[in-house]
Amino acid sequence: MGWRDRFGLRKANRQGKTRFDRTSEDSDVKALIEFARSRVGVEFFVEPETFATRTTAVAVAADGEWIRRRCGSPEVMRKVARKLAAPVYDAQIVGYPQRMRDWSARNKRGLSLDE
Repeated sequence: MGWRDRFGLRKANRQGKTRFDRTSEDSDVKALIEFARSRVGVEFFVEPETFATRTTAVAVAADGEWIRRRCGSPEVMRKVARKLAAPVYDAQIVGYPQRMRDWSARNKRGLSLDE
């Protein structure tokens, strides 16, 4: 079973409207998983779909280091987080942790950017 089938990416990508952004790919979810496995205390923050971008997720480590990738849908991230035993939040409701902003301020040149 492929990544798209396991986490429901194929289904999530079919339900969207036309966007300027590309759809999520296997490499996006894999990057989030690898980040979570290689760092301590990772939490996921799901960002809502907008006119310009599809649903994205931000993975934030205990030290504030973070990455943002497309995820297809909130359900995909819930499945990934459940598998990794990591918490997942709705960024629109809870916001982002202060440690993420602190890390970004300390690492302006090495800031994690979308691909």
